[in-house]
Amino acid sequence: MAVHEHKRLSKSNLKVGVITASDSRTPETDSSGRLIRERLETAGHAVVYYEIVPDVAERIAGAVLDHLEQLDAVIVNGGTGIAPRDSTIEALRPLLEKEIEGFGEIFRALSYQEIGASAMLSRALAGVCKGRFIAALPGSTAGCRLAMEKLIVPELGHIAYLLGQ
Repeated sequence: MAVHEHKRLSKSNLKVGVITASDSRTPETDSSGRLIRERLETAGHAVVYYEIVPDVAERIAGAVLDHLEQLDAVIVNGGTGIAPRDSTIEALRPLLEKEIEGFGEIFRALSYQEIGASAMLSRALAGVCKGRFIAALPGSTAGCRLAMEKLIVPELGHIAYLLGQ
């Protein structure tokens, strides 16, 4: 089946969780989490879970796993860089049954067009955990906007279809 035929079968009204991994953000200052939620809701999906958790691998993984069964997808923002406290990738990669390598590759290529060589410092990733889509985005609002507008929103329904949701 061709891609355009798959997209015709895309799912809508998905239940999505949004997790912000941060030691400093609050619901009032979490502009990246807010942007992700707004983009999902504008696309017709429901954000049924939102939480800010410390940038600690066990807490991030726990937040994902504790809520995954009630969700179709989870988007985590923050903690994807190379600073000592950045631990989102270490939390999520072991949970993935399949990694979608192209997500990180395309994200960094698009990001390079906007910010130059520092795009290589992003460890953004996506994959499948227990039949659900999971993405890890940087904490920057501009990076989240890029990922949501160019990658996640256009493909999320298609991904859910492919995963049989």
